[in-house]
Amino acid sequence: MTRKFAHIACGLLACSALTTPAFAQDTETEAQPVRDDNVIIVTATRRAQDVQDIPLAVTAISPQQLDNQGVVNIQQVTALAPSFSSSQAQLASGSVVLRVRGVGTTSNNIGFESAVGIFIDGAYQSRPGVALGEFVDVERVEVLRGPQGTLFGRNTSAGALNVTNVRPDVTEFGGFVNAGYGNFNEVSVQGAVNVPIVQDTLAMRVTGAYRQRDGFLDVVNRTGAKIGETNDVDQWLVRGQLGWDTESGLRGRIIADYSKSKSSCCGAIELYQSPLVTGGAYAAVGLGANGGNGQPSVATNRDDQGAFEQAMDNRVVSANFAPRADIDNYGVTGELEFPLSDNADLIFIGSYRKYESFENYDSDFTALDIFNVPALNLEIDNWTAELRLQGEGMEGALNYMVGGFYSDETIDQSVSFALGSDFGENVGALLRVPTGGALGANPLTVFTGRDPAGTSNTNRFQQDAKSYAIFTHNSLEITDGLELTVGARYSWEEKSGGFTQTAINNQICPSVLGALGNIPAALRPTFIGLGCFGFTAPANLPQAAALPLVRTFQSDFDDEELIYTVKLGYEFSPYVNSYASFTHGYKAGGINLDTTAAVGGADPTFLSEEVDAYEVGVKARTANGALTLNVAAFLEEFSNFQVLEFTGTAFATFNVPKAETKGIEIEGLVRPSDELTLNFGATLLEASYPDDCAGTQTSVQVLSLCGNELTNAPNFVGLIGALWEKPINDSTEFFFSGQVRMESDQRTSTQAIILPGAAEIAANGGLQQAIDAAPPIIADIQDGKAFVNLRAGLKFNDGAYAIEGWVNNLTDEVVRGVTFNTTLRGSGAANSRSAFTLPPRQYGVTLRAKF
Repeated sequence: MTRKFAHIACGLLACSALTTPAFAQDTETEAQPVRDDNVIIVTATRRAQDVQDIPLAVTAISPQQLDNQGVVNIQQVTALAPSFSSSQAQLASGSVVLRVRGVGTTSNNIGFESAVGIFIDGAYQSRPGVALGEFVDVERVEVLRGPQGTLFGRNTSAGALNVTNVRPDVTEFGGFVNAGYGNFNEVSVQGAVNVPIVQDTLAMRVTGAYRQRDGFLDVVNRTGAKIGETNDVDQWLVRGQLGWDTESGLRGRIIADYSKSKSSCCGAIELYQSPLVTGGAYAAVGLGANGGNGQPSVATNRDDQGAFEQAMDNRVVSANFAPRADIDNYGVTGELEFPLSDNADLIFIGSYRKYESFENYDSDFTALDIFNVPALNLEIDNWTAELRLQGEGMEGALNYMVGGFYSDETIDQSVSFALGSDFGENVGALLRVPTGGALGANPLTVFTGRDPAGTSNTNRFQQDAKSYAIFTHNSLEITDGLELTVGARYSWEEKSGGFTQTAINNQICPSVLGALGNIPAALRPTFIGLGCFGFTAPANLPQAAALPLVRTFQSDFDDEELIYTVKLGYEFSPYVNSYASFTHGYKAGGINLDTTAAVGGADPTFLSEEVDAYEVGVKARTANGALTLNVAAFLEEFSNFQVLEFTGTAFATFNVPKAETKGIEIEGLVRPSDELTLNFGATLLEASYPDDCAGTQTSVQVLSLCGNELTNAPNFVGLIGALWEKPINDSTEFFFSGQVRMESDQRTSTQAIILPGAAEIAANGGLQQAIDAAPPIIADIQDGKAFVNLRAGLKFNDGAYAIEGWVNNLTDEVVRGVTFNTTLRGSGAANSRSAFTLPPRQYGVTLRAKF
C-alpha cells in the first residue's frame, strides 16, 4: 500500500486550510494526478496521505490559491493561513521573522535560528532570509502548526513551512509563461518549460522568474527633499531540475538554482518625535528644529494613535542615504528514492546552499549623519544530508520510518560601523536637558579635544555549527479506526563561534575613558555609553575589566535533547476523524553573535528553547465534499523562550523561563454549487508571558515582560473568501476570487512598558512596584485591520490562456509590522519611536499562457 500511495499526485484544495482543487505532480513520493476533488493529498507526514486523515494541524496551499492571492514569497503566505504571520525589519538578509500560533524568533542576530523551520524540496533552509526568493512553479505549500522534529530534518519549536516545487514530468513536453504589470511600475515575468529527454524515464525542467518594482517608501533628507526610494524589488531566479522515474521504481531528481536580489530593505518611519526635538534641544546644538526628521508628520503626543497612522500613511522615511543590498543565493539539492521491496523504500535527500549578501544603510533612521553601516557582508554555507527508511508491515497496519540527519553550517559576517558628522552634536542634544546645556553643542569634544566624526571599525562574527540526529516515526492501526502514532528524535548540537575586530579607527573611546576624572560622576555612565558606543568601540581595552566595555570572545555551545510525540487518532466514519497528541519539542540555543555579548564578562551563549505541546482536533467532511470543517485546540508551554530585543543602543539577548500559547483553530470549506466555493478560517489565540514567567530570574528585562502578550500575536485572526468560476461558452470562463483577512489589535515590539532608571526604581520602593507603575511603550499597539485581496479574469481554452486583474490590500491599510526605539534618539519616555511598515495597496494585470 505504501508503494501505491507513493505514486499518487497531490490534488490540493487550499484557501486558508482548503480551497478549490489544483492538480500537480508529486514530491519524492507521488507521480500520477488525483482526480477526486474531495481528496487533498499532502506529505506533511513524509508519506502521501489525505490531509483529513493525518493527526496533525496542517494548512495545505495550492498553486491556484497562491496565484489568486498574489503570493510571490514566503512572507505573503500570511494571506492564506490564519495561524501564520511574518514581519521584516531592518535588513534584507537577516531580519525576517516567521510566526506560527503567535510564536517566532525575533531576528537581526545571525546567531539565532528560526522557531519556524523552512524546508524546500525536503532540504532545510538555515535562515528565513535564505528562502526569500520568488515563489514560482510551486506545487504546494504546507504550513505545519506546532513543534516539529520527528518528521523533518531540523528541530523547530513553533512550526514549519514545507514548500514543494513542481518536479520534472517524464511523460510529456509542456510549460507556462506569465507576465504582469502593476502600480509602482512593477514588472514581472515567470515561466517554466518541461522537456522529456528519455520518454517515460528522464526529463528536464527549467524555471525562471524576474520581478522589478519601485520602492513604496520615499527617502528624504533633513530638508524634506527626496534623495531616493526604499522597499523596492529587483530580483530574478533560475532553477533547473533533472528528474528520473524508472520501471524498477528508482526515482529521483537533482535541483540547481541561482537567485539574485538587489531589493533594498527596509526603511523605518518615525512615529513619535522625542521631546528633545520638540523641546528645542536639537535646534540648540545646530541640528535643526526637527532634529533631522524630514518627514511631513510625526506625533508629539505619546498616545496620538491618529498621528501614528498619519505618519505611516505618508510613507516617507528620513535618512542621509537610501539603503542598498546585493544578494546572491544558490545551491544544489538531490533526492533519491530506492525501492527495497514492494513495501519499503530507502530515501536520501542532500543539499548544499551558499548565501552571500552585501548591504549598507543609515542605521540611525534619521536624516542626520549619526550612525551608519557602510558595509555588511554575510556568507552562509550549509550542507545537509538525510537518509531514511520507510515502509509498511503487518499487512498495512504498520507504517514506519527510521532515519538520520546531518547539518554543517558556516557563518561569516563582517560589519563596518561608522559615526557620522552629526554624532557629537547628537550627544549634545541628548545631554542638554540633564546638564542645562553647560557642556556645549559637542560635549565629547569639550572633554576629549576630539570630534567623534569619522570613528569606525569592522566587527567580524563567525560560527561553525553541526547538528546530528537519529529519528523514527511510526503509526500502528490498533483496531479498525484506531491508530497510534509514536515518534522520537535524538539531536546533538555543536556550535563554535565568536567576535573579533579586523579594523579599528576609534580614538574617541580611549579619550573619553582618559577624561573620566573631569566628568561629573553622575554623567560618567552616559559618557561611557555614548563615547564608547558598543557598535563602534574598540574591544578589549584595559578598562573593560571594570567597565561595561566591548570584549571579543570565542565560545562553544553544545547540547543534546530527546524530542518525542505521541498521537492517538480515531476514525468515527470515513468522513470524520479525531486525534489527540502530545509533543515535546526543541530549538537549539547558541551563541549571541553581537558586539555587546561579552560586556562585563557575560556568557555570550543562550539556552535552547523547549516546548511541551498538547493538541486535540476533529476533521470532518460530507460524503460529497460539499462541506469540510476542521477544528483544533492547542496548548503549548515554552521554557527558556529565546528573546532578542533592541534597546536603542544595543541588541540584548536573553531567555525567558516561561511563555505559552493556547487557542482554537477553525478551517472550513463550503461548495454550494459546482461554480462557487466558499472558504473560512479563524484562529482564537492567547500567546503571552505568564504572570510568573520569570521563575527565579531577577533580570528587569525578563520581569517586565511577565503578564504581557507576545509580539505580533493578535488574539483573533479570521479569513473568509470565495471563488466563483462561471463558464461563458465552451472555451471561455469568467472567474472571481476574493478574500478578507481580519486581525485584532496586537503588540509590535518586544518590551511592553517603559522602564524607569535605577534611581527611579529605588525611589519607587522596588523593582516590581516600578514595573507595575511604568507606562506602556509608545506606539506599541497596532490597531486591528482587515485586508482585502481581489482577483478577476477570463480563462480561455480550458485555462490555456488567461487575463487577470488584481488588487491586494484593497483598502490601503497602513500597518506597523515592527516598532522600536529609534537609535540614539533619547531614552525611556523621551525616546523617539520608529516602525517598519507592510506594503500598501498594490494592483495590476497578469497574462498567463500554458503549453
